[in-house]
Amino acid sequence: MTRFATLLIDLDGTLVDAFTTIHRGYVHTLPQFGRPAPAMDEVRRAVGGGIANAMGHFLPPDLIPAAIKVHTDYVQTILLDDVTLMPGGREFVRSQHERGRQLAVFTNKQAEAARRICAHLEVTPFLDGVFGAGDTPWLKPQPEFTEYVLAKLGAQAGSALLIGDSPFDVATARNAGFPAWCVTTGTHAESELRSAGADEVFPNLAALGGELK
Repeated sequence: MTRFATLLIDLDGTLVDAFTTIHRGYVHTLPQFGRPAPAMDEVRRAVGGGIANAMGHFLPPDLIPAAIKVHTDYVQTILLDDVTLMPGGREFVRSQHERGRQLAVFTNKQAEAARRICAHLEVTPFLDGVFGAGDTPWLKPQPEFTEYVLAKLGAQAGSALLIGDSPFDVATARNAGFPAWCVTTGTHAESELRSAGADEVFPNLAALGGELK
């Protein structure tokens, strides 16, 4: 066993592939605010840091609250249509759970949506919690959000590891004082993640899990 007793796992781009759902949400929403429907690549580059941050890539600040409501309401109706686990995702959470580690999903996705997805994909039994936007006033990378999650889990920062796919995840871990291991299955390439300060970068969860023996 390595020094990591608690794994905080990002959701979109790390444990699950929800980009089709997210893209459909923006295609539905932006034309209602006078903007063209974005390409998938545009949406992938925008996400991270919460929906308000992502929406800010497409709309001015005064339109963002209304657009978020349209997007959120629509996505709730299609939430489970296209979402899938990343390759090796189920095996990763099951094996780490069986090794006695504490696992939690730690995401800026709306918390209730994240919990629905984890239940739908049948990974909830391997998790000690699912934490997301709306559970607290904070979002990643704010350290208060991480402190809240660790307190809920009864975990210590000194034995925690954050697993994610973006510089937001790296900053979250840095702000909380523990390492970030990243995968390139989400929104950023290895070079970007290393430039952001990721401690390790892997092509997928299977490769990452191989280093958590």
